[in-house]
Amino acid sequence: MAQWGMVGAYVVVVRRLARRHSATLRPQRDGLGGTVRSGGWLFLRTVSLRIAFLATVAVATGLGSAELAGWQIAFTIFSTAAFALDALAIAAQALIGRSLGARDTETVGRVLRRTSAWGIWFGVIVGAVVAASSGVIGLLFTGDPEIAALIRPALLVLAVAQPLAGFVFVLDGVLIGAGDARYLAIAGVLNLVPYIPALLLVAALAGGGASGLAWLAAAFFGVYLLARALTLGLRVRGRAWMTAGD
Repeated sequence: MAQWGMVGAYVVVVRRLARRHSATLRPQRDGLGGTVRSGGWLFLRTVSLRIAFLATVAVATGLGSAELAGWQIAFTIFSTAAFALDALAIAAQALIGRSLGARDTETVGRVLRRTSAWGIWFGVIVGAVVAASSGVIGLLFTGDPEIAALIRPALLVLAVAQPLAGFVFVLDGVLIGAGDARYLAIAGVLNLVPYIPALLLVAALAGGGASGLAWLAAAFFGVYLLARALTLGLRVRGRAWMTAGD
């Protein structure tokens, strides 16, 4: 319902702007081609994310039924925190797109620095909340003290990784706003290079129980998020991304 509501709002805005600038509403070849290219790269990026998620679930399944349930809880908490942290990413995406469209690279740099700092500090706050409530989160989901004890170490790993997650989500928004979909897609594939071997090590060596689940969390919230932070961080250190969407 929310998405269809946004479609309706965008149609109203587009029609109003088209009338104001005497622009046609008929699809144009160049516009469709650009959308297909950008959408194709973003689709590849999404596929890489899904591969990482599915591979993680596969390893969690091998650890045991309780561990799989525990991972589902931990990942649900991660997803919930991600929605909060993603609010900054969406703001960065809009501000970066607007500033690049106006050729205002000075503002682009300010937005990048400010939203990155906010993402990290907001991650600290979210991580502190998760860490403080790590002992009761399992009880809220299952009412089972054994499951609560099982997932607590994994939740603490998740909590420690939240500042890194905030940084990653903001940079995702920055590069999407810059139209740098091709780099995001390539980086998404590269991020799997260290992560898949890390998952195989967890599957082979970690075993089950709280320690196995904690090692799985360390692989996902550590190795995978760190790989994403490195590939995205290296990109924004240069200036090539500032013209990626031209």
